[in-house]
Amino acid sequence: MDTAPAQDESSPGGTGKALVDDTAAAIRARILSGLIPIGAQLRQAELAKALGVSRTPVREALRQLQAGGLIEVLPNRGAVVRVPAPWEVREAYEVRAELEGLACVRAVRAITLDVLRELREANETVRTMSGRTGPEEGASPSTSANDCFHTLIHTTAGNERLARAIKDINEAFPRNISALVLRDNPRHREDNIREHERIVEALAAEDAEDARRQMKAHVISAGEQLARWYEQRSATVFRG
Repeated sequence: MDTAPAQDESSPGGTGKALVDDTAAAIRARILSGLIPIGAQLRQAELAKALGVSRTPVREALRQLQAGGLIEVLPNRGAVVRVPAPWEVREAYEVRAELEGLACVRAVRAITLDVLRELREANETVRTMSGRTGPEEGASPSTSANDCFHTLIHTTAGNERLARAIKDINEAFPRNISALVLRDNPRHREDNIREHERIVEALAAEDAEDARRQMKAHVISAGEQLARWYEQRSATVFRG
């Protein structure tokens, strides 16, 4: 990491914990959306200028993100966005599958026609947007729609701790890569949409066990496709 002296800490870049947390959240959002791609160097001066803070909170924010596993420090390169190992993806998605299955079980108890309509609309957006080509960086409409689909279920489940646990797993990996996986694999894209449809059907039928089963299978499949995407790309693709 850049070790240049910090700016005046009486400036907007002071070192309060709230500022550090906000700075970390802003950097994390850029990484998860793909605006800062995996393997990219994180230069303190550039981040400080972009975020309108001093280098001190940026430095502390990078340490926070390093502790969380989103970035790492490499010899001769400093802080970079970490490239997840395929086994990490599989393990994380195994846990996420159980949590999302539980969310479905809880959601069945509170599902409404309005929520079912919103789920179908979100899945239709995934259908229409996920096959489109475009830049690999930045938020994707298909990713937003996919996230909306899952978040609707988490919200309906009515357990904030459960929703936070799922969010923590999702935020361990850049979200734009999931969009690339769907965009580049038509078969997986169609499978993803059909899996969503089966989840909605199970929720509509108020069949908690089928909803759990369908969601778990869906998440495991998504994790496997993501892990394979990382396997097919060596570290040199990202790190040079």
